Amino acid sequence: MPHLICKVTDFKIVGPFQLCVRFDDATEQAIDFQPVLRGELYGPLRDLALFNQVRIDPEADTLVWPNGADFDPATLHDWPRYLGPSVEMASRWETIPA
Repeated sequence: MPHLICKVTDFKIVGPFQLCVRFDDATEQAIDFQPVLRGELYGPLRDLALFNQVRIDPEADTLVWPNGADFDPATLHDWPRYLGPSVEMASRWETIPA
C-alpha cells in the first residue's frame, strides 16, 4: 500500500485541542487531539497555551509545536483511520518509565 503524500496548507483552532486542518488536495479534517496527548513528546501539549502555538512547518508541510511535536501529514489527512491505533499507542506512552 503506497504512503499518501500530502501537505497541510492551513489550519484553524476550533476548540480546546481541536483543529480544522486543510490539505493541498482541498480536503479538510476536523481533529480532536486530546485523546493522543500523552507521553514525553505529546503530553506537554495538554497545556492549552503550548498547544495553541501550533504552526505549519514550511519544510515538512505539517503541523508542528515549539516542543518538537509533529504529526505525519498523511496521518492528519486520514485521522479517523489512525485515531484508534494512535489512542492505543498513546496509552502505552504513559506507562513507559523515563
